[in-house]
Amino acid sequence: MASRPPTRFGCTTVPSRDELLAAPVRWPRPSVLTAAPRLTYDKAREAAQALGLTTVAALLEHLPRDRRESRAVADLGPGEMATVVVEVRSIVSRPVRRRGMKPLVEATVADETGPMKAVFFNQPWLAGKYPPGTRLVLHGKYEARNRFKVSSHAPTRDATASGDAVAHYPATEGLSSTQILALVREHLDAAVHAAEPLPGRLRASERLPDRPAALRAAHVGDAEGGRRRLAFDELLLTQLAYLTRRRTREQAAQATPLQEAPTLSARWLTELLPFTPTGDQSAAIATITEDLARERPMQRLLMGEVGSGKTVVALYAMLRAVEHGTQAALMAPTETLAEQHFATLQALMGGWAGSLPIALLTGSTPAARKRDILGKLSSGELAMVVGTHALIEEPVEFDRLTVAVVDEQHRFGVRQRAALDAKAGRGADGRTMAPHVLHMTATPIPRTLALLGYGDLDVTVLRELPKGRRPITTHVVGGDRERARAYERIREELAAGRQAFIVCPLVAESEALAARAAIQEFERLRDGELREHRVTLLHGQMRPQEKREAMEAFARHESEVLVATTVIEVGIDVPNATVMLVENAERYGISQLHQLRGRVGRGEHDSLCLLFGPKDSPRLAALAAHRDGFRLAEIDLELRGEGELIGTRQSGLATFRVAELPMDAPILDRARDIAERLMANDPTLTEPEHVLLADALRAAHPQLDQVPIPA
Repeated sequence: MASRPPTRFGCTTVPSRDELLAAPVRWPRPSVLTAAPRLTYDKAREAAQALGLTTVAALLEHLPRDRRESRAVADLGPGEMATVVVEVRSIVSRPVRRRGMKPLVEATVADETGPMKAVFFNQPWLAGKYPPGTRLVLHGKYEARNRFKVSSHAPTRDATASGDAVAHYPATEGLSSTQILALVREHLDAAVHAAEPLPGRLRASERLPDRPAALRAAHVGDAEGGRRRLAFDELLLTQLAYLTRRRTREQAAQATPLQEAPTLSARWLTELLPFTPTGDQSAAIATITEDLARERPMQRLLMGEVGSGKTVVALYAMLRAVEHGTQAALMAPTETLAEQHFATLQALMGGWAGSLPIALLTGSTPAARKRDILGKLSSGELAMVVGTHALIEEPVEFDRLTVAVVDEQHRFGVRQRAALDAKAGRGADGRTMAPHVLHMTATPIPRTLALLGYGDLDVTVLRELPKGRRPITTHVVGGDRERARAYERIREELAAGRQAFIVCPLVAESEALAARAAIQEFERLRDGELREHRVTLLHGQMRPQEKREAMEAFARHESEVLVATTVIEVGIDVPNATVMLVENAERYGISQLHQLRGRVGRGEHDSLCLLFGPKDSPRLAALAAHRDGFRLAEIDLELRGEGELIGTRQSGLATFRVAELPMDAPILDRARDIAERLMANDPTLTEPEHVLLADALRAAHPQLDQVPIPA
């Protein structure tokens, strides 16, 4: 980096740490990286820009994906792909007889175990760029006659010996891992200037190396030790961001405290609810009662096993609003689910359904009915409403919304959830109000993912199933003989008066996807294996009235088999259904299959789930072996990592550059504990020892400087 002009005292100004790390990556000459003409050199620089490797700091933060042991020349076998560290003994460019082909370059290279021929194709300039004595890192294929066909190469200054680990980096077209390695080694001395965000006392208590040493080690030393320290920083900043966002949201608005002793809600629990709440439900109700009594808006995630009774807890929270003379809303992501919730709430209220006003508002609500609902919401005459995103549209105004339940909240965008918050309006003193929000999900999530996807929410878990839930036996079905037996088993259940779901991954057949489609499967089964029975079709592209009629016909046992897409994944409750058959089950995730399976086993009879798919699928095998959704979620995390489980950026799930989950779950737990302690003692991170940590937090999560949007 060029020095600054002399000062008036005749001295030069030494660049600061930040300036050194923010400096552009040095590309002093083509031979450093590619030993190639300008065209290839420029292509490599463009590829580096595409990877974001434009500054020294960005280059040093670009960590190896793994390390591969460099092989000794004498140990290579024909056909083996390997990385070697060698010295050039001689090098020459040889012509190729084929017309239009560039000369190849042959070099005699050697390590301490012996020599071999290295062959470079279409790079004649290498003969002048790699003179004898040059040390090289080569990656390629060892072939017969002691020849090594080079696929990527770069010079190295290090005295790396065979048997040492060579870092392999995420690369792209035009810039290989070996070339990135050469660039990193050109700049590695700058790692000493990396800022240390953690206070000394914290590093000492956690026995953490300093960040500059960890950064260097991640490239050329104790790679795993360095990576763990950098992963800790990444996870700590993520948890600090969640806690900061929650604190900011709590300060931005207040909620109406629901402090009066339970009356209506208590009577409903003791007199009207047709069963005794489970221990988990009772504990959740007690916790939510405490949350609702505060001026701080409740932000709680109710995470329940399939069939664990989340709706009972949600209705209790809504009734707490009603008995205080205020309003409650339940928002679901689809009309089907909203309709099911509406029906379930009415059933749970039993004889009170007529005296406690509750309405359903969706995009399909007739105009006259919609006007009536909107008028009653704005006047306060309507105490409870269930709906879709129609609840957050501009014409909807509440008189006093104090409790909001958001089901399958990860399927709503951040702004949609914020719009529901805004429906609480302003208090008498003009201060922004917010409802108490109970988020619900039927997807069991391990603590690891709960901290990543819902780190700014309090979490309550329902694991206990209500008494009377019957076990579900699950089988993986493959081959024609097993398929025929599966249909025979379905007919046996139908003959006994039961009902069955058949789930297909597609609505209609697709030439691009070899998977069963609901429409065609419905027609085939109606005229084939199930021709003696009443079969109904349900999918998401049907008109709302058609979907409603199909579900009602199945619920009334007017149809025996419902052929559907995953529109039935949540919300449908037909106790008489005892068989779930899933076509192309390998196309679904574990959590989704577990939710689908939860549509059966709700009555007094044993139930069966048949997964049509490959017998060797570890995910399907896990479903056949386990009924506990939380254990299945852990298995899913082990099989797929954190990226796909929650599934959308709307959830707030972080994408990590260094941390690897579930392997780093213990580090995440430690980071969460420390983040909570830091925020409790210094919530704004303004104490002198936390200034650099605050800078790192703002750099990693710049959105925290913007007006917070409640999640």
